[in-house]
Amino acid sequence: MYTLSEQQIDFILNDIKSRGVVIEDLQLNLLDHICCIVENELNLDDDFDQFYQDIITRFFKMELKEIEEETILLLTFKNYYTMKKIMVISGIFSVATFLLGSFLKFMHLPGASVFLFLGIMTLSLIFLPLMFVLKIKDVNTKREKVVAGVGTLAGMLVSISVLFKVMHWPFANVLGVCALFVFVLIFIPLYFFSGVRNPDTKLNTIVSTILFVGAAGLLFTLIDTRPAYHQTEVKMYAYLESEDLLKRLQSMPGKAPASNTQQQLIISKMNDAAEQIKSLILIRTTGKSKVAHDFENEDIFLEERNLGPAFEEGQNGALLYGQFKNSIEEYNLLNGKSNALKIPTDHFEEGKIVLYNNFVVLDYITKTQMYVATIESSVTGMK
Repeated sequence: MYTLSEQQIDFILNDIKSRGVVIEDLQLNLLDHICCIVENELNLDDDFDQFYQDIITRFFKMELKEIEEETILLLTFKNYYTMKKIMVISGIFSVATFLLGSFLKFMHLPGASVFLFLGIMTLSLIFLPLMFVLKIKDVNTKREKVVAGVGTLAGMLVSISVLFKVMHWPFANVLGVCALFVFVLIFIPLYFFSGVRNPDTKLNTIVSTILFVGAAGLLFTLIDTRPAYHQTEVKMYAYLESEDLLKRLQSMPGKAPASNTQQQLIISKMNDAAEQIKSLILIRTTGKSKVAHDFENEDIFLEERNLGPAFEEGQNGALLYGQFKNSIEEYNLLNGKSNALKIPTDHFEEGKIVLYNNFVVLDYITKTQMYVATIESSVTGMK
């Protein structure tokens, strides 16, 4: 067994220091480990210097200070390997569940929504954040860290916006626009200008940027810039169909003309108030008091919105609604509970409808008139 001298031990320690290891405890641990190897493996007639140069290379790939960097990393990220394992598992899980959900959706089979939700949310909230945290340790400059952070944020927004789009949830387009804004106007310029300056990464940066821009264009094609307008058109068509049915009901002969003059007066007052309210709402919605079925060919603005100042307390719209509401109450008192009309307390507050949607009010008023016309007509089976 070889025995090291004091000079040889000092030589090993000084060499460890000169190779960039500055943590004292790590220096002593390496010294002890190397000394044990030398004393156990070096023969008495072997050259110490040559043997030492051979065994020191066992402790690194490029240089010895890698051990210190790895030690600092382990002390800083105590759960590094656990996080790395979770990242890999979550990535595999998200891809598998997303592909399964996509297949089920393509085949119109049950369970698609569940698997799509699990896959995309796992990707967005677990895999991407962990990938960012682990990626930070590999970058040196602040600019690269910013690029990685913005890229992670853009990826999370894109995936979540796709989930909202697929699930037909509200605010899908808002999330999509935010994702595009972050991705196109922040991430891509940062990535391009940080990578194109380096000759070694210039070509790869240009190619990747082209791919990113293409992906952003594909994502943009999924965003419907006028979804609210299309939905408003559908609601307007539904309202006009209800109006046609109401006119047909009102034109049908009653049970007995003038059988109840008081009831006819109440209905007349109710309809007068209703028509004036609808006229005000249509002006607010389209700019015109009457709308035809071919309204899409007319020069009108079509907007779904709150009712505005005309329906604030004390204004004409609120007063007309008060008359409409009173007519309903009088009609209910006259007819009893069997034919009672509903006064929607969840849509209105103390006679004011200023805070509520124009199509909600149009729908309620027209259906109330239709219900009264059905009761008063001689047609059966339409209640």
